[in-house]
Amino acid sequence: MITLDNIGFEYSGRWLFHDTTLQIKEGDRIGLIGRNGTGKSTLLKILTGKLRPVEGQVSAMKGLKIGSLDQEMQSLNNGETVIQVAMKAFSEALTLQKEVEDLLSHPDLNHDTTLIEQLSTKQMALEALDGYNLEPKAGSILAGLGFKQDDLHRPFDEFSGGWRMRVVLAQLLLGEPDLLLLDEPTNHLDLPSIRWLEEYLKSFKGAFILVSHDRDFLDRLVTSIVELAHQEFTRYKGNYSFYLTEREVRRDQRQREFDNQQKMIADTERFINRFRAKATKAKQVQSKAKLLDKIDKIEAPESEDAVVNFSFKSEIQPGKEILQLDVKQKSYGQRLIVHDSKLNIMRGDKIALIGANGLGKSTVLRVIAGQEPFDGEAKIGHNVKTGFFAQHQLDALSPENDLMEELGKYVHLKGEAYVRGILGGFLFTGDDVFKKIKVLSGGEKSRVALAKTLLSQANFLMLDEPTNHLDIQSIQILSQALQQYDGTFVVVSHDRFFLRGIANKIWYIEDQVLKEYPGNYEAFEYHMSQRNAASKPEKPVATPKGKDIEVPKVDFHAQKEKQKRQRKIKTDIERVESDIMKWEVERKNLIDKMADPSMATQFSELEKLQKEVNRIDSELGKAQHTWEELVVLAESEGVEI
Repeated sequence: MITLDNIGFEYSGRWLFHDTTLQIKEGDRIGLIGRNGTGKSTLLKILTGKLRPVEGQVSAMKGLKIGSLDQEMQSLNNGETVIQVAMKAFSEALTLQKEVEDLLSHPDLNHDTTLIEQLSTKQMALEALDGYNLEPKAGSILAGLGFKQDDLHRPFDEFSGGWRMRVVLAQLLLGEPDLLLLDEPTNHLDLPSIRWLEEYLKSFKGAFILVSHDRDFLDRLVTSIVELAHQEFTRYKGNYSFYLTEREVRRDQRQREFDNQQKMIADTERFINRFRAKATKAKQVQSKAKLLDKIDKIEAPESEDAVVNFSFKSEIQPGKEILQLDVKQKSYGQRLIVHDSKLNIMRGDKIALIGANGLGKSTVLRVIAGQEPFDGEAKIGHNVKTGFFAQHQLDALSPENDLMEELGKYVHLKGEAYVRGILGGFLFTGDDVFKKIKVLSGGEKSRVALAKTLLSQANFLMLDEPTNHLDIQSIQILSQALQQYDGTFVVVSHDRFFLRGIANKIWYIEDQVLKEYPGNYEAFEYHMSQRNAASKPEKPVATPKGKDIEVPKVDFHAQKEKQKRQRKIKTDIERVESDIMKWEVERKNLIDKMADPSMATQFSELEKLQKEVNRIDSELGKAQHTWEELVVLAESEGVEI
């Protein structure tokens, strides 16, 4: 599909990559990884043609259709609705649709054979593009990404940046390109939407290149990893977990090659120094010196594994109870977020607050932090000192400060060497500590804000989506820092690998009630799968090795009621599927009738048939939307369909 032949790209006097080659073939599912600043986004722009390499050539298959997640489109502000923005993917079909409508309403259609031929040609072309099902297709993709039916006709610019990104992603997926380029597509997606996107990409017929910090996402989707490091592309077959193993093998081999070469260089230099003054050895010394000058030196392999070599200690020891939370009700206008919820946070709790977007996770975090009014009480325990991190705190950083100035308070308290050590742990080394805040990327600003939060010596932390905009290595650093942290925290995140490493309790919102699962994330996922499969005992879920998880007792009355609901859902799905089949048969018969040559001059009849097709399309759209809602409901109730 695309060949990058000995390409290079230079930025501000530094080679991002140089004299390196990469081939992208049909069906490739590539995970593109590398540290921040190594050139991953630059490579994607070269593939789309937005940038040209400084050296080398890019060759692409003729007619190749590339779809790239364009972050700039999130700022679109022209009054269009969500569904209209998503349907821009169908530009050719929409143009044909408008031309067909114009021809059908043309006053001379009944008398002009040229117009009739044009109409017939355009209708066949529109049918070939499945142009009568555009809105249902767009609605289906948007529903998978978390949009409700009522949202589809709301103005695009009413939504936040995260939701706009979903609309842009929907437009990209609807375009069905040959090659998808996805740069951090899971940012701003909740767990249900991430799982939906995983399933969609598994069945995607084209190739894709995926940049992501989500290890689970990479493991489930990619079949090869391309690592951008040392100014070159290195390809590994397999998913991310396989890459980690294979990388160690290659690194050990590179280390041996480096060590052998260093020994050879040292031996050669000793020979030169020893016999430099002896005339009888002059030719040999000269030959050895030329050999050293010509040698292609092997660089020492760098460790990509982040290791936290510092610890964050709380300033004071809190009491046993950190927080008593009693939420009688929290609402926004008529919308109820949480009610009748009582939970306690004890010293040493590491709580992950999870769930779909829109349920109120961030609201609960702000309630705990005292930043949101509500009906109830959040009683902080003895000697509890709080720290809060959210993405908006990146805007609170002082743009003109360098990193040391931004952390000046802590430099004064702890000393420059200690703070440099902290910044080094967050991948700011050497002169990086004197970079101005205003020149940092979003991920770099996140790391600075996180360092400030952890340096605050709080014994109770609240962290809202701390992994957004962080690369894999930065997430590993944060995970290790939180594992070593001696205090208590509540964290909102959708990164499953991160959650498995840090949490010993799970909070989730169900039916507007805040609930607690007293175990880690892996046990919670197992518990939920068991709960959803309670009505399917013939397919028991095996207990994971090494896990001693107690399966809750079954409430047979509740199970009977659930089975009753499941039967109704299944019946409703079968009924709607039958309706969809009926509408599709009727629609096909009408289209066949319109295509009959004998109808070519029966203009009034054609117009009636077209109106009937439009009516059926409307009914089909409603039925398909109902079917999608029932399928989502079936999934939540554990119905096998």
